[in-house]
Amino acid sequence: MPHRAPKASRMTTPGYGFEKATSPPGERFPWSRVEEVLAGTRNYWIATAGRDGHPHAAPVWALWLDGVLYFSTGKESRKGRNLAANSNLVVHIESSNGEIVIVEGRAEEVSDEATLRPVWDAYKRKYNWDVTGYPFYMVRPAVAFSFEEQLGETATRWTFGA
Repeated sequence: MPHRAPKASRMTTPGYGFEKATSPPGERFPWSRVEEVLAGTRNYWIATAGRDGHPHAAPVWALWLDGVLYFSTGKESRKGRNLAANSNLVVHIESSNGEIVIVEGRAEEVSDEATLRPVWDAYKRKYNWDVTGYPFYMVRPAVAFSFEEQLGETATRWTFGA
């Protein structure tokens, strides 16, 4: 199922030189490349927080399919317990050549087999692990950030429609 690309804008953090950029936001590190990085990554860092706000970060294996990130974690794991209390999370990855992608969103547990079947199949191809029956979560991005070492020219804030 095709999805629409998000809107690109320049990050505005003072002191980082973003205002000196000579190229439009998203031109030097376009959304198509962001999706390649998201799909090609092996380890994804998931940051969650429980009801008390105490942060927790841990690596997970995940998939980027049709504009959605899918990952599995046990309901009794620290991540699982945090997500039950507070579904907001941040996903952070770095490609092998230093491209950074950060996705913010809400995790929703997915239990529908019709939705999960392609996820399970892709997970098996990517990680050679059959995860049929494991708890899965999906994250539709609310906002994403991408950048490379040339921060001023590549730093982009991506916003998604409703």
